[in-house]
Amino acid sequence: MSEVIITVRGEHTARVSPERITVDLSVAVDGPQHADVVERTLSLAAPLRESILHRESTGSILEWSSKSLDVRGDRPWNADGKRLAPVYRASVDFTATFADASELSLWTTEISSWPGVEIGHTEWTLTPETRAVIEREVAAEAVNVAVARAHAYARALRLDTLTPIEIADHGLISAPSAAVAKTGVIGFAAESAPPAMQFHGEDIAVSATVEARFRAS
Repeated sequence: MSEVIITVRGEHTARVSPERITVDLSVAVDGPQHADVVERTLSLAAPLRESILHRESTGSILEWSSKSLDVRGDRPWNADGKRLAPVYRASVDFTATFADASELSLWTTEISSWPGVEIGHTEWTLTPETRAVIEREVAAEAVNVAVARAHAYARALRLDTLTPIEIADHGLISAPSAAVAKTGVIGFAAESAPPAMQFHGEDIAVSATVEARFRAS
């Protein structure tokens, strides 16, 4: 049999326990007076910021961020189609990252009853160091899958020699003809956590897909 070009896809997914949990939260106030809304929002945001700083000093909060005050105004319509007086909403957004979900649970239980505090969503993540290691391992395993698949094709064709020609992320290997099937994307995706106040994180899925081309003879 003459030389044959084999193009394959390799995929692999690893599931890893999350190491960090980040919560979004805000302090927001509505009212008819612009200055009053701003003053009350800043007043209510101060103890929340102090609580975050305290927990950062004890190591409970690993990192946090805060956005500047945001103020918006709107003039709603009533049922008769009449424009009503302006209503203002001021808010300050925060994020806080914990390593221990139980610490986050205790903290959010405490602050959820504070005036103006709104708990948002949570996101489970890995540390950058862990993610980098897992991504390398998953990518390497995806390559192994592609090689094994190519060998299976070659054996089915009674071919003994398999020489790699190309291996790349999806779309970087141009198909020699319309008969070559589309292949996947090399990428790494983390599953999002459930809404706030549910702090049981599922494993994070880290996936990779590669495409490879071999010469078999």
